[in-house]
Amino acid sequence: MRAHARLVARADGQGGTALVELHGETPLLLRQTPTDGGVATVHLVGGAAGPLAGDDLRLEIEVGPGAAVRVHSVAASIALPGRKGAVSRMAVRAVVHTGATLHWLPEQLVAAAGCAHLAESRIELAAGASLRWRDELICGRYGEAPGGAVVHTQVDYAGRPLLRQSLAVGPHAPGWAGPAVLGGALATGSLLVVDPSLPAGPAAVEGGVARLPLAGGPATLWTATAADAHTLRSHLTG
Repeated sequence: MRAHARLVARADGQGGTALVELHGETPLLLRQTPTDGGVATVHLVGGAAGPLAGDDLRLEIEVGPGAAVRVHSVAASIALPGRKGAVSRMAVRAVVHTGATLHWLPEQLVAAAGCAHLAESRIELAAGASLRWRDELICGRYGEAPGGAVVHTQVDYAGRPLLRQSLAVGPHAPGWAGPAVLGGALATGSLLVVDPSLPAGPAAVEGGVARLPLAGGPATLWTATAADAHTLRSHLTG
């Protein structure tokens, strides 16, 4: 299955945000929900199971100067096996202009047994843009070993690299569960906060949570591992 969705937001001139384009195809269906404090809110609704191996799903987001958008999903995304030898792909491309804000806060990605999935995000931030970008990966459903999943995130700020991050889990990623990667944890994720108005705090590690100020912009990256999705979420709500 191939599907494309697009979200374009513009400042409405009255302190709010208008969604001037909101288009989706099954299973990438976009639904506007009540605005929260002037921030336009959109939920991603899965109109079919998956992604299944062989699916190619693409989402484009553009947030114009002064606009603010929050994107959630209504449920976790479960990557499932499909055609033998095929890979499923979910690609997100986001452009956030000067003075704009994007909150990307979907539910978790679950790498079910037998899946082969690539989640790829590329975000371009203009100088003065703000971002909260959360990625969470659950390694298998309850009581099962995970399939193969790769999560890759690329963020540029003011035309310069800010973050390049990749994680691979599953049977074709040697050592992924070892002490150098997840250390036996079944849930992992990150939260990137880019905010020109906030000073970056010092680097810190506590338990399964690490905080790292980034050199390429006004940004802080939190990464976390946990035994389950609930505990992981509690680490990545800051």
